[in-house]
Amino acid sequence: MNDCPLPRSGKANGLFDSVSYAPYPHSVPRARRRVAALALAWGCPGLAGNAGLVASELCTNAVLHGCLRGRLFRVETSLRGGVLRVAVTDPRGERLPQVRDAGREDAFGRGLFLVAALADRWSAEPLAVGKTVWAEFRATDEAGPRY
Repeated sequence: MNDCPLPRSGKANGLFDSVSYAPYPHSVPRARRRVAALALAWGCPGLAGNAGLVASELCTNAVLHGCLRGRLFRVETSLRGGVLRVAVTDPRGERLPQVRDAGREDAFGRGLFLVAALADRWSAEPLAVGKTVWAEFRATDEAGPRY
């Protein structure tokens, strides 16, 4: 896990966390563990596994397709209005991600399919430099308190 302490309060009447990672494969499990830990710390244990997995998929895409040498990618996690949001921003915005129809023999191409299946909604937004791909999960009463 990242050495940064888990935040307890943040942006605009909700909970917020932002961490930048080096564009290397070892950053992916670190981001996954952090997002899952945040979901737990923020009272949404039922979302921890899915949010961590989605963070892993979005971070993997950033490392493989969205990063440039020497440029970090950022993972922002927030909980506001009963919605847990995971957003990954990388420096390459010329091509937005799309769900692919991966064949049985394809080794890659299922990540966004998983994101679409696990998250309540997701999208990608171009930025002036780069893009942000985000996914949102509704926090239910079973998952913990709503903020």
